[in-house]
This record gives sequence, C-alpha cells and structure tokens, in this order.
Amino acid sequence: MSSRAAYQSVGVIGAGSYGTALALAAARAGRDVQLWARDAATIEAIAQTRQAPRLPGVDLPESIRATGSLANLADCDTLIVAVPTQALRSACEILAAALPPRVPVISAAKGIEQASGRFATEIIGEAWPGTTAAILSGPSFADDIGRGLPTAVTLAAGDPELAQALAEALSSPAFRIYHSADTRGVEIGGALKNVLAIAAGIAIGLGYGESARAALVARGFAELRRFGEAYGGDAETLMGLSGLGDVVLSCASPQSRNFSYGLALGQGRSPAEAAGGKLAEGAFTAPVLVEMARAKQVETPIAEAVAAIIAGHVGVRDAVAALLARPIRAE
Repeated sequence: MSSRAAYQSVGVIGAGSYGTALALAAARAGRDVQLWARDAATIEAIAQTRQAPRLPGVDLPESIRATGSLANLADCDTLIVAVPTQALRSACEILAAALPPRVPVISAAKGIEQASGRFATEIIGEAWPGTTAAILSGPSFADDIGRGLPTAVTLAAGDPELAQALAEALSSPAFRIYHSADTRGVEIGGALKNVLAIAAGIAIGLGYGESARAALVARGFAELRRFGEAYGGDAETLMGLSGLGDVVLSCASPQSRNFSYGLALGQGRSPAEAAGGKLAEGAFTAPVLVEMARAKQVETPIAEAVAAIIAGHVGVRDAVAALLARPIRAE
C-alpha cells in the first residue's frame, strides 16, 4: 500500500487559525479530515457556513468535518495536534485517556515547555506513552496556507521511513513537505525563531531600521546554531526550512505574532499590553531557552535580553544598549 493510501484519514486537534489551515492542507492532499474543536460555536459555524471563525474568508471543503467528540478521531490514520506548546501536554493527556496510541501523532507546536524544558516530541512521548511522535515546522503563516499560497515546511520523525510516508501523504502542489529524521533540529529551529522574531520586532519598534534588524537576525541565528548543535540538532537542519527559513519569515513580517509582540515592546508597551490577548510563543520560550543555554555554557545574549525585557528586569532601550556595548570580536 502506498503512503498516500495508508494515511487517508487525518484528525486535527485544534481549530484555531493554524489548525484549520493544516486541516485545509490535508484536505487538498486528498485526505478525509476530522477537525476537533472545543468550542461548540466553532463547530456549528463550520457546519452551517463552511468557514472557520479563526480563518475567515476561506471556504472549507466537505472533506473536512468539524467535531467536538474525541471518539470521532478513533479511526483516523494519523493525528495532527495544533495547540500551543504550553498546552500540548494537557491536550495529549486528554487524547491518551480517550484514544489508543496506535497512530503517529504530529505536533505543530513551536516552542519549549516552560515548566520542564521539554520539546514537543518529548512531551507527546511522556503524556501519551506508546505513541510515535513527529514534528511539523517551517516558514508558514496560517493565512498563506489557508489561501492555498505556495508553502514549504519540514516533517521530522525518528523513523525516516515514517517521516517520508507522512510527508508524501500530506503534501499537495501548494503545500510541499520535506521529510527529516532530525526531530530535535526541527524543534529547535521552530522554538528559537520565535525568540528572535521578538528581538527583531523590538529593533523595528525602536526605530532602529532595517540594517539593525539584519544584523540582529544574523547574530541571533548564530545563537540558534550554537544552541542547536549543543542540544543535538543537525547543522544542515538548522540551515533549512525549519531553521533559517522560519527565522527569515518570522523576523520580517507583522503577520508573525512574535514579531508583532516585539514591535509593541519596542514602541513602549508593557509585556502584558504588547500581547494584546494573543499568544506569542517566544515569550514563554525565552526564559527556559536561556536556562538551557547556560546549562550547556552556550552564549545567547539576544535571547537573554529578550527574556530580561519580558520579565521586567530591564527596559527595552537599556537591554539594546547592553547588546551594543558587547566587546568587539572576530565573527
């Protein structure tokens, strides 16, 4: 049986903008999709209008069925869990209580669990014993995926044949998935790019201009590579879609929640005001990233500055001034 036939039925947990976009991508790849949502109003809206409240203006095909019952996911051939990193453990615990661990579970989260320092595939393995965990990450905005614009991402699993099979089953002409066995490298790229996006937003919010942003992104990516190599990520992965590719996208556009959050910080808003009720994964990742970097004696001055700003330990301008005052050295 071909991989495309083997993964015909896909369950997506989370009907936010990104989860809905991934449900659309799977449907365009010819899959039958169960889109699970907690909110009854979301389920009803999709059933009545064929549009999702969190991804307006995009019609959902009949092959996507919205549901609030986990039992409807029991026959799915694979599951995509599209919830924030800090909610991933509780989501998997709920799934573990309702479903047997018989199918691959793909996380779309980009972050590090603040309480434990765990990455997504580790969280899935701990919260849902017996499952085979994979990670999907890369430069992709929900709106772009939803509108069917060309997008390329990476799917990684410890078993390279599984990663390839899932990538082939979920790819379509406009949503191209590359496969990898380097789960850690893919997870690190997705997590750290959010912190760098906050830093890039701060630089623009302060009015420092594009040259400053470019320098910050370049030096920030050096931090990402140092951290990634210290924690077992492959250098080639970090230079790919889920590393450098996602850094380029997230540090360049206000569509990125993390960049927008940093932009608001640079414009003088407090961390609470900057969030504006929206989730910026990098705000949770920054402090645990700094702790993990120190444990491996990895220098991450930009991440440290972001963490200190979010914690209220230092003002934005003072943090940037400290970065600019670092000793000149060979690159």
